[in-house]
Amino acid sequence: MSAERIRLAVVGENVMDLLPGAEPGTLKAAPGGGPANTAVAASRLGTPTRLLARIGSDGFGAMIRERLVGEGLDPAGLVAAEEPTALALATLRSDGSARYDFRMDDAADWRWRPEELPEELEPGVLALHAASLALFREPGASLVGELLRREHDRGGVTVTLDPNIRADVIGDPGHARELARGHIARAHVVKASDEDLEFLYPGLSPVEAARAVAGLGPSLVVVTRGGEGALALAGGTEVEVAAPRVEVVDTVGAGDSFMGALLNWLDRHGRLGEDPRARLAGLAEADLESLLGFACAVAAVTVTREGADPPTSAEL
Repeated sequence: MSAERIRLAVVGENVMDLLPGAEPGTLKAAPGGGPANTAVAASRLGTPTRLLARIGSDGFGAMIRERLVGEGLDPAGLVAAEEPTALALATLRSDGSARYDFRMDDAADWRWRPEELPEELEPGVLALHAASLALFREPGASLVGELLRREHDRGGVTVTLDPNIRADVIGDPGHARELARGHIARAHVVKASDEDLEFLYPGLSPVEAARAVAGLGPSLVVVTRGGEGALALAGGTEVEVAAPRVEVVDTVGAGDSFMGALLNWLDRHGRLGEDPRARLAGLAEADLESLLGFACAVAAVTVTREGADPPTSAEL
């Protein structure tokens, strides 16, 4: 693990992805989970990162811990939990996109206890990122939400969010929308997919929905659109870039890698840290084009490889 001071804290779940194996009818276990994948991506790109996560007590949990430590993530935030690991059976469509069937009702990841989350983030942490199922599934979701609210109100770090909505496992849609919008209002940076926005604002175009998200308070809103690229809104400036054309193996972890790259870009360009709105103010069109181009390039490499396997900075 790097001796550098931690600059990014990510809170959320690990999930053991069960992917189609090389032989018909077989499965291969691959550690995943949106927040964990984002933490790995940011770390590989050079941002010292800590994952705040509850790790299951079973063999899958041991594999997950081995992955996280092997990737250089700071292990101080990893809680040894009694509950089992969340599972996701991934089915790949003909275009390489993935559909997930989850097994998670008794999983460790959303059973946070108050004493397991930090009372304060240590000096040097510039951003707190939260994502995906841990934002919605109780009993832990309320504690994660309180952590976001506290850090947003304190103003010492940039709060970033990726709702990564899985509509079939986050409960009542109306309540989930209300919860997601509350989280968004406590974030300075929001990354969402066009599918997320269709859930949050049915019937609106991605640009219209992104403007609605920005209206809730974030200074920077980024929307991923799969093979069509991405768009960003900041301070009245709107920019869209195309995705690189690549041969897709699967899309597992693509959005998470994009998020990790987004965080790494903001880190390298001094846009994370104390007084978040001031740091994000003045993002010009060229800045947004650079940010989107970098994040799209990272995601493009990821989809050329099996599973959630983001590139390192050297590979780029």
